[in-house]
Amino acid sequence: MTDDPHPTRRAHKRRTVLKGSAVAAGAAAVPPLAATASAEAAIASTVDITLSVNGRDHDISLEPRVTLLDALRDRLGLTGAKKGCDRGECGACTVLVDGERIKSCTTLAVMRQGSRITTVEGLADGDRLHPVQQAFIRHDAFQCGGCTSGQIMSAVACIQEGHAGSEAEIRDWMSGNLCRCACYQNIVAAVGDAAREMRR
Repeated sequence: MTDDPHPTRRAHKRRTVLKGSAVAAGAAAVPPLAATASAEAAIASTVDITLSVNGRDHDISLEPRVTLLDALRDRLGLTGAKKGCDRGECGACTVLVDGERIKSCTTLAVMRQGSRITTVEGLADGDRLHPVQQAFIRHDAFQCGGCTSGQIMSAVACIQEGHAGSEAEIRDWMSGNLCRCACYQNIVAAVGDAAREMRR
């Protein structure tokens, strides 16, 4: 057996490191007083706003940092807009604000006070579906459904903007909405069909 030239190093690696790790874990479990106080202050600092959604005014109190998507889903119970990427890349959260399509995960709810917001829940007229919704059903333009509400809202805007004149144009103007099931051919056909119906 050879002598260890550094006999204390091995003990440091086992006992001291284990003790230090336990102390560090315990310290991490108890947040500093300043962090706790700032978290409580953030919760306390809410603002009262009115959101006009699908033709109805909703008075809500929320933190200024709450996104429009979270306000719609968590405060108003309108879960049609989906939280996909939460970075504005997939388009699953698309809604119309004053007639224009936006990605609701990238805008704050407080910034949309006074705007007219339309979600997929507000498209139908009672039991009568919107022409785009009907076209999506006719053309089987969805599979898992995760992106469908965002696709429909973007399609409504695409048609209203006058960008549904050809397949190529529809693909270009709908490119901000991703379909993980790759149902693009059916989506394009549905948008074109709905555009023709709405022009009649």
